[in-house]
Amino acid sequence: MTTNAPDEADYDLIVIGGGPVGENVADFAAKSGVRAAIVEGELVGGECSYWACMPSKALLRSGHAIRAARRLPGAREAVTGDLDAAAVFARRDEFTSGWRDDGQVAWLDSAGIDLIRGRGRLVGRGRVQVGERVLTARAVALATGSVPNPPAVPGLAESRAWGTREITSADRVPRSLIMFGGGVAGTEMAFAFSALGSRITVLSRGPLLGREEPFVGELLADALAAEGVDVRIGAVPERVERAADGAVAVELADGTSVRADELLVATGRRPATRGLGLDAVGVGEELSVDDTMLVDGTDWLYAVGDVNGRALLTHQGKYQARAAGAAIAARLTGGAVRAEPWGAHVATADHGAVPRVAFTDPEVAAVGLTEAKAREAGHDVKTVEFDLGSVAGASLHADGYTGRAKLVVDSSRDVILGATFVGQDVADLVHSATVAIVGEVAMDRLWHAVPSYPTISEVWLRLLEAHRSAG
Repeated sequence: MTTNAPDEADYDLIVIGGGPVGENVADFAAKSGVRAAIVEGELVGGECSYWACMPSKALLRSGHAIRAARRLPGAREAVTGDLDAAAVFARRDEFTSGWRDDGQVAWLDSAGIDLIRGRGRLVGRGRVQVGERVLTARAVALATGSVPNPPAVPGLAESRAWGTREITSADRVPRSLIMFGGGVAGTEMAFAFSALGSRITVLSRGPLLGREEPFVGELLADALAAEGVDVRIGAVPERVERAADGAVAVELADGTSVRADELLVATGRRPATRGLGLDAVGVGEELSVDDTMLVDGTDWLYAVGDVNGRALLTHQGKYQARAAGAAIAARLTGGAVRAEPWGAHVATADHGAVPRVAFTDPEVAAVGLTEAKAREAGHDVKTVEFDLGSVAGASLHADGYTGRAKLVVDSSRDVILGATFVGQDVADLVHSATVAIVGEVAMDRLWHAVPSYPTISEVWLRLLEAHRSAG
């Protein structure tokens, strides 16, 4: 398929949004000779680089290191003080480059991709307005990411609450902090700021990380409680008020209230489609795309990453971007597009092999379908679970190691549909499960993938043994 845009277009491809997803779309297209430009109204590098993935993990790491040391005799005795908040913030600032994008801009220049500063919006087929200027392109890719989706609670908008940007760029530690939301951002920041000395209250309508296996939320709630965090599951905020002394008060539906110095609202995100001019090209704000990220009903407009709502994760957006950039280049140059499942120009993994990690303590690492989602999709499943603390590598890793692992297996094909690991330092376990799911490796063949002893990976052997015993 080729586009019908004018031959004299300013660019072959314009990407609106210069985060990791937009950069990858432009880069993979440009590598095939496509003339590409990125339109960005904020910092090149996007949310992940400056306000999400990188700063949040930098804030978390020091607390994790202290807790890890305290779990080991000998190391425990060497930990005699609290975290130095200023040093933690300074290290975080290094990872955000002090909220300067010079390095990212230099990379765009080295890749031959033009940068156009400003907010872009569609004003017609292949036409992008930036300020007073209208640029034309044969193809346009939307990579504007997502934005916070706060709940409609009276007084919240006026309370000057923190969002995820404010907490990951904070330069002070509040004495007390309320978290709205029991998802990844809320739970991660609860661990980070508890370690820095804040008194934390987590208010969650449902279980923590409620989209994962049920034991995930239970283990996280226990770990937070052990940290002294007040975790309130089923809490429904009814009103928020910022008092004259600067404190924030939250009234709950059960008649109780919570008061703290600051409030973080981390109740999820929505695709950033508003203000993009989609109505000007006959497209609704709820974007639907095929596996090459081409927007349904068009042959020139693409939506990649969080903005398409398929999987709101940076690594998955970058995966989509690599496929989309290559597909765009193939279509613009008259090349063949490999759109069959697992082909070079599609994001097939979005449908059942999405890995995700919460850098809590214990970590949560999962990929594919939970048992509930697998059954909802009509699969005949068998599940196996194992206590991670019973694995030799885990017991060596930390005294009192607590964790759990679970596999969801398709009974008819005897392949893994989903895997979940909860425990200290389990994040790297998830890739082996991802490979098994993408490769559709049979359980009998996985039996021959021998884990090294004594490592936490030995849990794979225990899970496979449990699967064989179950018949």
